Amino acid sequence: MMEMNVTEQTTENVGGGCSSSGCGGSNDQLSHLPEHIREKVHDHPCYSEEAHHHYARMHVAVAPACNIQCHYCNRKYDCANESRPGVVSELLTPDQAVKKVMAVAANIPQMTVLGIAGPGDPLANPERTFDTFRQLTDKAPDIKLCVSTNGLTLPEQVEELCKHNIDHVTITINCVDPDVGARIYPWIFWNNCRIKGRKGAKILIEQQQKGLQMLTDRGILVKVNSVMIPGVNDQHLEEVSKVVKAKGAFLHNVMPLIAETEHGTFYGVMGQRGPEYEELQELQDKCAGDMNMMRHCRQCRADAVGMLGEDRGDEFTMDKVEVMEVDYEEAMRKRADYHASIEANRDAQKNQTNETFVSISSIKLHKKKELRPVLMAVATSGGSVINQHFGHAQEFLVYEATEMDVRFIGHRKVDLYCSGGDTCGDAETTLDKIIKTLKGCEAVLCSKVGYEPWELLEEAGIQPNGEHAMEAIEDAVAAVYAEMVEAGLPDKDKSDASIKITA
Repeated sequence: MMEMNVTEQTTENVGGGCSSSGCGGSNDQLSHLPEHIREKVHDHPCYSEEAHHHYARMHVAVAPACNIQCHYCNRKYDCANESRPGVVSELLTPDQAVKKVMAVAANIPQMTVLGIAGPGDPLANPERTFDTFRQLTDKAPDIKLCVSTNGLTLPEQVEELCKHNIDHVTITINCVDPDVGARIYPWIFWNNCRIKGRKGAKILIEQQQKGLQMLTDRGILVKVNSVMIPGVNDQHLEEVSKVVKAKGAFLHNVMPLIAETEHGTFYGVMGQRGPEYEELQELQDKCAGDMNMMRHCRQCRADAVGMLGEDRGDEFTMDKVEVMEVDYEEAMRKRADYHASIEANRDAQKNQTNETFVSISSIKLHKKKELRPVLMAVATSGGSVINQHFGHAQEFLVYEATEMDVRFIGHRKVDLYCSGGDTCGDAETTLDKIIKTLKGCEAVLCSKVGYEPWELLEEAGIQPNGEHAMEAIEDAVAAVYAEMVEAGLPDKDKSDASIKITA
């Protein structure tokens, strides 16, 4: 008899998933790596799925120029309501960036990582990028430094990267076939020439692969980002995953194309669609056979501040930063204490004894039927616990529960249903969009759910559940799955009917 204990940790997770213990997410996934490597991602919200529940990051926009053109990119300024790469509200000088980083670190003590990701390419702006890094290495040594690049000039910059406190680099690699690349990149700027089509794509790919190998040879952790473009590279990204893994990349982030018409990108104007959630998950699962997968990416702005899934940039515009007084030595002491409390909380979650013991396999034997996976949406504002009202959620985390495991699948952004006052949302518009966004999910776990959305969610075949407020997410998902199994889990084609569990 095989039993599933909701406090027992498994190491057989697929693609960044968690067992039902409030487990270490990406850290568990990276258990095959040496301890000193795993320590590097322990508090890195962009490299560790579990850490992103507890720690924050920020980006500084000091790199305006780019040396390639992508059909999915349009760098814009002063677009405060957009959340996508390449968008910023303020372009900073290195001195301004350093001042802003120190102000944010003093006021958001859980911030552990500073990245330069644009709005152009950081390594196409080496003076501004490395000036920022040099100053922060000296003035804020407790902050991890990261850079994200398209990789075109990476090989010539590797030695300079190694001189600074940089042990995480992200490379965007969308293809390893120049014919595919010619459909993504109209041109690159190389050796003072604009090179178009397949020839340009071939140079870019060669440089990316060379730079990736040089970084991993020097012990720098490399995450590879790939944009999934249906009909262009979606059938090719499995090969990309195999190639970059062979060269030492340890994490692959397959992201959905963002191509709304209003963004003004080539793909957007030409009507190129982005992937459906099911398509993205299927591709991520296929790539996970060859590569550790990142599924919690939020495709952040180039000036993002705060926890993943939130943006506190408005609190730290330069006019506000300029009048802030920061004693960074005192701030570092407070940050160290705050991080210690976070780690104590993480340890407590991992070591807690939960009275719920789920014997799913014995239920399976009793019911004499195969058990299928179930997707569940979770409302959380962080801390690895269910702590958010349904109406206050601007995104839901999606988990997959099976008889053996609970794993994180991804996140789905939604419009805010409840904006305060006596009423929350328009049930025929906002809620309808939320329900469509949660397609495929059979339960939604929140700290609280209002009467009106509860009723409409049930009608849509999504069972609301408010019984696990402030519980660890994976424990709660495992417990709800066990209730579903005990009640008689319907076949997948019948799962659009409402599944009655504890209300």
